[in-house]
Amino acid sequence: MRLALGFIGLSLLAACDSGTEQRDAVASTRAVQRAYVPLPPGTISRGSAARQAALAPPGPAVTPELLARGEGRFRVFCTPCHGPRGRGDGTVVSRGLPSPPSYLDERLRLYSPEQIVGVITRGRGRMFPYADRVLPEDRWAIAHHVKRLQAEGGADP
Repeated sequence: MRLALGFIGLSLLAACDSGTEQRDAVASTRAVQRAYVPLPPGTISRGSAARQAALAPPGPAVTPELLARGEGRFRVFCTPCHGPRGRGDGTVVSRGLPSPPSYLDERLRLYSPEQIVGVITRGRGRMFPYADRVLPEDRWAIAHHVKRLQAEGGADP
């Protein structure tokens, strides 16, 4: 009799289910994993119109506050590679990475602030995009700071 009750108990436990019918579609945390579905053509994500408007030329007016903001953001995001004066002599170069171009090169002196903002946004060459790290208004501030560095000739302060 005890043996029969034991078999009945085991069979009842074996019939229990975890509640998931498609175990291969469920992660260990029980969150359902679905395939990526791209956005339909013509849709615009929220906030993208405001971001595009913030990137539209001619950008914000150049003020001392904007230049100060640009200098601070430049120190955070640009100096590791480009160096504090934009000469392409940042700390990563001393650790073996290739040197980026100097802002004092004639080719880069011809860049407008709009083009510099585009490079910050989309990247170029070995430089990866900073669109997800730097706000649009900060990109303009950095671009104007770079133009100021070029006008100063990269002289040390």
